[in-house]
Amino acid sequence: MIVNELIKYLDDWAPPGASWEKDNVGLLVGSGEDSIKNIFLALELNEEVLDEALKKNCNFIFTHHPIIFTPIKKLNFDNDSQAKLISRLIKNDISIFSAHTNLDFTKDGVSFELAKKLKLEKVKFLKNQNSNQYKIVVFVPQNKLDDVANSMFDKGAGIIGEYKYCSFRLTGEGTFQGSSNSNPFIGKKENFEKVNEVRLEVIVDSWNLNKVITSMLKAHPYEEPAYDIYPLKNKNTNYGAGAIGELKTELNVDEFLNYVKKNLSLTNFRYSLGNKNKIKKVAVCGGSGSDLLQDAIQNNADAFITADVKYHSFHDAFNKILLIDAGHYETEIIVLDIVEKKIQSFINNKKEKIKIYKFSKTTNPIKFYKQ
Repeated sequence: MIVNELIKYLDDWAPPGASWEKDNVGLLVGSGEDSIKNIFLALELNEEVLDEALKKNCNFIFTHHPIIFTPIKKLNFDNDSQAKLISRLIKNDISIFSAHTNLDFTKDGVSFELAKKLKLEKVKFLKNQNSNQYKIVVFVPQNKLDDVANSMFDKGAGIIGEYKYCSFRLTGEGTFQGSSNSNPFIGKKENFEKVNEVRLEVIVDSWNLNKVITSMLKAHPYEEPAYDIYPLKNKNTNYGAGAIGELKTELNVDEFLNYVKKNLSLTNFRYSLGNKNKIKKVAVCGGSGSDLLQDAIQNNADAFITADVKYHSFHDAFNKILLIDAGHYETEIIVLDIVEKKIQSFINNKKEKIKIYKFSKTTNPIKFYKQ
């Protein structure tokens, strides 16, 4: 199996186009044509992670946090730790791939795994992405309808929530008259023609738009297919930030705090009290998610668990919602479990003998002082 095969699989799950526009995701160092020996997973890359990956004979490293985030202005191998890491990756022919905010914003990504750790039910996005979808309308002769529709579905069109192959089809009559230089699929050049056609409508995510159109045009029998593209303001049911769900049984505040501590394996965390004595509906966001505080409140969540919460955000939450800062590392490291599971499934389907390893230590720089 080569690197590009695995990347395509991961990108289909967590599309780069779903990421924050200023993020840097995908293959950051290496070649897509290299064969994969073994795979190493870590939240982020440092010297210790790379040492362990080399010992395990891994030449593909998956990280959540990208090693290259801002533009590199220079590579000084003498005293720049990032440059040294990149140099070692190149010298050892190691590819490094990162899925960051695209993994935050996708189903079964960071926040959904956090919700799963807390055993939440009826989980959905806390805040859906919007304005990143288009509707494509194309007019197709009846006998070629399935060919054109399937060509679009194959490239990612027609997915709404848990449903795929979604489309709307309406029959009607199309007219045209080709010039002397035309080569019509139906009728004759320079003749006014009337044709029974189907108006085919599908929704497509913005990052799949061009490849869906290209595939549609290739499958369409007409020399000059007629089609329209409409930008949508809809909420995207397939991608969003954070997650919200319900506990199977409501807990009082002390029970809930202990429940969070146990299920997330925490030694310490910060919190401020809300206005509920019982906790049932819980919002979560792995990593820095305090920007979603008002969304959690508006969705009537009893508690909100995230990380990197500022002092004034605790004030904003006080007496409104139980707010817990469970730690950046602690709320994101759990995503490696689902990454491992998905990659293992892909390896099994390919009947490969590639092994997957996870970093055995921690890259969390934060320690808690104990007297």
